[in-house]
Amino acid sequence: MNTDAQSRGARGRYRFREYHVTTVPDPMALPVYKALCVTGEEHNCGATSGTLHTTHELTRWIAGLCARTGHQHYEQTVRAVLRAEPGAWQ
Repeated sequence: MNTDAQSRGARGRYRFREYHVTTVPDPMALPVYKALCVTGEEHNCGATSGTLHTTHELTRWIAGLCARTGHQHYEQTVRAVLRAEPGAWQ
């Protein structure tokens, strides 16, 4: 057994092809928005907006909670349905 060859490790060249995909929003499904209040020192406030359908609704919810509590830090989640449009192998 050639221990010198083992210590150097096997060498090889690998080539991978890439598959290019473009994603586009599905026009039949509207995105949804949620916010979570993450203000707090010991733990997050935890108030959530629930599912909203526009950024305007989300901003109004955040503004309302901020006005009532003074909380200023929020985590936003946006969910959208996308359609993949496959491209060619490269």
